[in-house]
Amino acid sequence: MLLAIVGYAAGAHAAAPPELIPMWNASDESNAATIDHGPWQELLDAHLQEHPSGINRFDYEGLKANAENYKKLSSYLMGLTRLDPRAYSRNAQKAYWINLYNGLTVYVIVGRYPVESIRDIKSGLLTPGPWERELITIQDEKLTLDDIEHGILRPIWKDPRIHYAVNCASIGCPSLSPEAYRSDNLERLLEKGARDYVNHPRGMQIVDDELVVSSIYDWFKVDFGDTDEGVLAHLRQYATPENAKMLEGRDDFDDYYDWKLNAPGS
Repeated sequence: MLLAIVGYAAGAHAAAPPELIPMWNASDESNAATIDHGPWQELLDAHLQEHPSGINRFDYEGLKANAENYKKLSSYLMGLTRLDPRAYSRNAQKAYWINLYNGLTVYVIVGRYPVESIRDIKSGLLTPGPWERELITIQDEKLTLDDIEHGILRPIWKDPRIHYAVNCASIGCPSLSPEAYRSDNLERLLEKGARDYVNHPRGMQIVDDELVVSSIYDWFKVDFGDTDEGVLAHLRQYATPENAKMLEGRDDFDDYYDWKLNAPGS
């Protein structure tokens, strides 16, 4: 079930270390069934906008005003709650959790729109945003956005590219993919997300002769080798030859993140 979205205020998001929620660490690799993410794709087609900046925008205002599509989002999320992702293959599960995370994030924003930042939507007096609020129930377990990211996706798959897939509705975040994740496009989209973000200024750039990277690489350094050298190696892996020149001779970096909402006009 979807849980009510209520009373939030301003705050700051603090990254949590990955800690596996054991019950979700199961799969059925013999199950070739796929999960229907068509409704989420229809919502992306209707409300996600490409932008000259290279940062996709989501029309939260338009979705809030469209009762039919808002109901479609709610129905899609409710449909996911009726599934047991553990009965599917790992690829199907990975797509399931990524789309669920992104759909819930949009649901949270639309439910409290207008806001200038997701950090304005708090789950409690001292919490930094909505990430710790129990939003959904699957197999009788209430889950938060942090549970999905830090208790399921990160510890099960140990794939740093997950950070390019889950979207926090901010300008500094990797763009929300215009394609819903599925078993058959998962690898392609994860690779594309990594390349696009690393080679965009919000991923890395030179400012006053200093290398400035996204704060994602600082908050989640443990996922990128747990050292500055590991982060730089990851950036080199996905950088174009031209952008790789920014990394030459570098052994450290500063970081920055823009929490402004990724809405049209931002």
